[in-house]
This record gives sequence, C-alpha cells and structure tokens, in this order.
Amino acid sequence: MATRQHTLATWREGMTFDATTTTGHHIVMDGGHEADDQGPSPIELLLTALSGCTGTTVLGILQKKREPVEGLEVRVEGTRAEHHPKVYVEIEVLYRVYGAVSPESVERAIQLSEEKYCGVSTMLAETAVIRHRYEIIAGKRAAA
Repeated sequence: MATRQHTLATWREGMTFDATTTTGHHIVMDGGHEADDQGPSPIELLLTALSGCTGTTVLGILQKKREPVEGLEVRVEGTRAEHHPKVYVEIEVLYRVYGAVSPESVERAIQLSEEKYCGVSTMLAETAVIRHRYEIIAGKRAAA
C-alpha cells in the first residue's frame, strides 16, 4: 500500500512560512527578499532534499558493503531555467567520501542511489540533467 505523507505550511509574516512535516519536524521557509531572509527558499530545499536523499542511500549502501567510510559530504549545485517556472535544468552532485573506500563501491552506490533508491533524484531528473562525480579522501573529515 502506498504511504501518504503531509506537510502543513503556515504563513508567519512577509513571505515566511513555518512548515511541519508528517513526522513533526519543523522547517522555516522564506520566499521573500534578502531583508526577510528567515529560512531557505522552497526551491532551495529541493537541492537540500536531493543531498539528503542520495547521501543517506549512498552511505547505507557503502556501509552494507562494509566499506570503511569515515565521513561523507554531498554538495549539490543547481542551475535554474531563466523563465518561469524556473525549474532546475542542470544539477551537479559532488560526493566527498572520506576513508579507504573502493572507487568501484562508490560508483555502484551512486548508480543505485540514482537509478533505484533516491526518489528525489528520480523526480528532479524529469526536468534536469543530473551529473554525479566523487572524490575519495584518505582519512577522516576534518572537524568543522
């Protein structure tokens, strides 16, 4: 049976909305100008959703393969169309994998994420060309 989820977005002020998800998590979104900047814009959250979706699936696959992952960063950059509705038309995903991880395992994990497990990627691929690349960095990620 299909799973239904919901989000309730409630207008706060200006162009700011407080959103609550099915699981009770809260997000502040702002579609206004820099002066109102109280949260990410809704379109910006699509890139954030992609980074989280593909990041969790790639990490899970690498862990199942017992790869020695010591850190993972997923940077997503998108280019939007010039005219409304200004959808993303190009997206680049960079995976920085920390540890002595096999390149073949990373490539396979990215492929499985893109083709099978990350629904956000599948939806965005309807309007955007999505390119992936990765870097493997020996050792642990430096503390922020």
